[in-house]
Amino acid sequence: MGECGAPGDVNSNVLIARSTGDAQLDKAVWQWLSWDKLHRAMKEKPVLGSQPLNLLGYPYQTSHQCIWNGWGTLGKTTSHVGGNQKTKEQIESLLQNGKHKELRDRLCCRLTFGTAGLRSAMGAGFCYINDLTVIQSTQGIYKYLERCFSDFKQRGFVVGYDTRGQVTSNCSSKKLAKLTAAVLLAKDVPVYFFSTYVPTPFVPYAVQQLKAVAGVMITASHNRKEDNGYKVYWENGAQITSPHDKEIIKCIEECVEPWNGSWNENLVDTSPIRQDPLKKICDCYMEDLKKICYHRELNVQTNLKFVHTSFHGVGHDYVQLAFKAFGFQPPIPVPEQKDPDPDFSTVKCPNPEEGESVLELSLRLAEKENAKVVVATDPDADRLAVAEHQENGCWKVFTGNELAALFGWWMFSCWKENCSEDADVKNVYMLATTVSSKILRAIALKEGFHFEETLPGFKWIGSRVKDLLDNGKVVLFAFEESIGFMCGTSVLDKDGVSAAVVIAEMATYLEGKNLTLAQKLIEIYETYGYHISKTSYFLCYDPPTIKRIFEKLRNFDAPQAYPKCCGIYNILHVRDITTGYDSSQPNKKSVLPVSKSSQMITFTFQNGCVATLRTSGTEPKIKYYAEMCALPEQSDRSMLEEELQKLIEALIENFLEPGKNGLIWRSA
Repeated sequence: MGECGAPGDVNSNVLIARSTGDAQLDKAVWQWLSWDKLHRAMKEKPVLGSQPLNLLGYPYQTSHQCIWNGWGTLGKTTSHVGGNQKTKEQIESLLQNGKHKELRDRLCCRLTFGTAGLRSAMGAGFCYINDLTVIQSTQGIYKYLERCFSDFKQRGFVVGYDTRGQVTSNCSSKKLAKLTAAVLLAKDVPVYFFSTYVPTPFVPYAVQQLKAVAGVMITASHNRKEDNGYKVYWENGAQITSPHDKEIIKCIEECVEPWNGSWNENLVDTSPIRQDPLKKICDCYMEDLKKICYHRELNVQTNLKFVHTSFHGVGHDYVQLAFKAFGFQPPIPVPEQKDPDPDFSTVKCPNPEEGESVLELSLRLAEKENAKVVVATDPDADRLAVAEHQENGCWKVFTGNELAALFGWWMFSCWKENCSEDADVKNVYMLATTVSSKILRAIALKEGFHFEETLPGFKWIGSRVKDLLDNGKVVLFAFEESIGFMCGTSVLDKDGVSAAVVIAEMATYLEGKNLTLAQKLIEIYETYGYHISKTSYFLCYDPPTIKRIFEKLRNFDAPQAYPKCCGIYNILHVRDITTGYDSSQPNKKSVLPVSKSSQMITFTFQNGCVATLRTSGTEPKIKYYAEMCALPEQSDRSMLEEELQKLIEALIENFLEPGKNGLIWRSA
């Protein structure tokens, strides 16, 4: 037995630590240090003298006792190797330095599925993304899929990854993907493991093409460089929704100790049941992309130039191939941002949605090259930002809602021109998340097709689109305001690669009509009614504050009473997705599913504005979305914009109260 409190020797099989005085935390520390290390797996409980044992079979402790220090006294063992030295050292360091609060924050809660799967910072801890939590998550998924699919081991599983990484945690997307594959390969599940980084849309596309039971993409999309994530797709090619997410979490909690073979990332290179789907999927994807190419002859002939930035992520090669598939010359890449860089060293944040400030390099290159349009894919290439050079010399960076108006008009116009004579417009659908612009609803009302809303997050869109397709419907387009677009239905998720080349074809077509994208957008608004929207956010790192803000809205002037006005603006209806309340419905129940795990309240005002407050599913943000929906005859845009701005100011002052609640304003 070692000395009490002596530092752990990573080259031996002795694990020594001090008690924190908190039984729950002690248990969590023991679990982490015993699972995230190179060790021998037990077949018998350790022999620890006459000390009383807890439910795990390990000694209870007091603040004066030395605990977990008897690895040399194990009974029969089997060889079991693995572990991440860096993350193990992070926990050991916190323990030795008495950082019990940080240990508790890292170890006493688990990752849960949000709007984009599991997502968190990379580092040590059960609520972080790291080797161990990815192994645990995959073991849980294996257990759940084995229960759901009798042919799991015939159909297999898809694994993809982006180019994120963190040296301090020895954590990279590729390594996490290899461990994901290892868990499954060790259980004789065939794995389609991409040999290089791919856009996120390739994973759901591959799941459908290869008829796999499910797939995982290791990515944190546009999040800050410190983050990573684990996005799960079901056999239908859509991200998982309830009840699958909840059942998988239950299975993860039942499979927290790494199995034999789970740490063996080399299985990806040696297993005969691992296949590389890269060439097949890439070829098929580019071929399918041609289904939404309607003006190839114009694309081949155009002199219009495009600049593309991949934001230090995966997009460059794939956007180049997509432009080739449409007959275009390749877009001009931004050299400083073309290749993967996990530090995203040329941008303050890797999110093209932030606008002109993060598009600086691409806009300057476009001016130099006389390119009129810039397309920017985020690091995992599932979202798209677009900027267009205007006659006044300035750049217009389109919002997600503005791009949706253009895509909606374009996809419907192309369908109308190319559909068969007996095609029924009533069979056609477009979708958007409920916090996105209602412009598609306005177009649908005038043109006769169907428009549907879903909860925020493309997982809801993907699942609903699959249902519609299975019932013989035609889905042309779907979007979320945070620059996520689905053109066509080859991929049941947002896709920046296809969106980039569709916008290029649209711009080429419009140039032939002497129109810019910005001019066409005005035409759309004049035809269907102006939809002026503004979306922004506040940062809040204190969950109790967020909860208090939303609970106040539910008990505004009295218990269980929502506000009747916001400053001078009267409220017509309130919908609370968190509780399932909707004052506009006869039974006062929301038509959209209840989502208790996140906060979201929508206010419809008497002046025609719709405003939503919600928490982000992936970041510490309170977001607000506000839109003025005008009729076609209301053409005074400046008046509408002024009214919207005043209402937003009232919303912030009366409902969010940033000064009082310590909210951090979005940086300019």
